Amino acid sequence: MQIILLDKVVNLGNLGEIVRVKDGYARNFLIPSGRARRATATAKQEFEAKRAELEKAAAAKLATAQALGEKLSGTTVKLTQKAGVDGRLFGSVTNADISEELTKNGYQVAKAQIRMPNGPIKVVGDSTVSVALHTDVVVDITVSVYGETV
Repeated sequence: MQIILLDKVVNLGNLGEIVRVKDGYARNFLIPSGRARRATATAKQEFEAKRAELEKAAAAKLATAQALGEKLSGTTVKLTQKAGVDGRLFGSVTNADISEELTKNGYQVAKAQIRMPNGPIKVVGDSTVSVALHTDVVVDITVSVYGETV
């Protein structure tokens, strides 16, 4: 199926590009999430009419993400979890915990934006976690986990 991208999509294309994707990917994800539209003749004309408006909105989203990224870059998030004597946590620190703590500190970050390449944190200490605020803006933060002995 051919679609027009209404937003930048990682590993697919930029705003305004007409790309061919599998039908299920377009129908189940891209079109319902508002990132794409079927590439019909009328849709192409409507897109060209709105192109400047969409590019301006995309630039504003990018600028907002870059501003938040500059504030967030180098931030340390401190969490306390129950841990054993050997430094292993009884539970784990997930992206939801990190997102909640960042929200408490005044940063609007959804848990889906937090990338944990090694999975949940299961030991006491410092770990580096990536926060993808936009497809072009990815910043690293430090998560310090302190053990609370039971």
